[in-house]
Amino acid sequence: MQPVEQLTTLLERSVAQIGKLASWLSLLIVIIIVVDVFMRYTFSITSSASFEIEWHLFGALFLLASGWALQEDKHVRVDVFYQKFSTKTKAWINLTGTVFLLLPFCYVGFVEGLQFTITSYQIGETSPDPGGLPGRFIIKSMIPAGMFLLGMQGIAIILKSIKDILVND
Repeated sequence: MQPVEQLTTLLERSVAQIGKLASWLSLLIVIIIVVDVFMRYTFSITSSASFEIEWHLFGALFLLASGWALQEDKHVRVDVFYQKFSTKTKAWINLTGTVFLLLPFCYVGFVEGLQFTITSYQIGETSPDPGGLPGRFIIKSMIPAGMFLLGMQGIAIILKSIKDILVND
C-alpha cells in the first residue's frame, strides 16, 4: 500500500471509529429522555441538569459523528446533477468544495471553538440555570474536536479526489 493510501486509510479509520463510538450517545440520550419523562409525569420531578445533559449529549453526538457522516456520504447534498457526473468530474467537485469550503470552515470552527473552550475553562463557566451542569467547557470542547474530525475527513477526501482525478485521465 502506498503512503498516501495508508494515510487516507488511517484518517478514515480514525474518523469512523470515533463516529461509531459517538453514535452510542444516541442510545444514552433516549434512555435519559425516557427516564426524564417518566420522572416528570409519574412523580412530577424534573431538573435543569436533565435537560442540559440531553442537549449536551446531542451536541456531542452531532459534532463527533459529522466526519463519519461525511465519510459515509450521509450528509445533506443538493444532488440535482452530481449523480450523473463522471468519477473524474465528481472528484473535481469534491476536491474544490473541500479545499475552498470545508477545510476553511473546519479551520475557523476549530480555532474559534478552541478559544471558546479555553475561555469557558478559564472563567469556570457553569450553567446559568439553578441546578444546571457545571463544567460548561466540557461540552464546548466538542466544537474543536468535531471540527478536527471533520477536517481529517476533508483531508481524506482531498487525497481520494486527487487519486480519482489522476487515475481517470
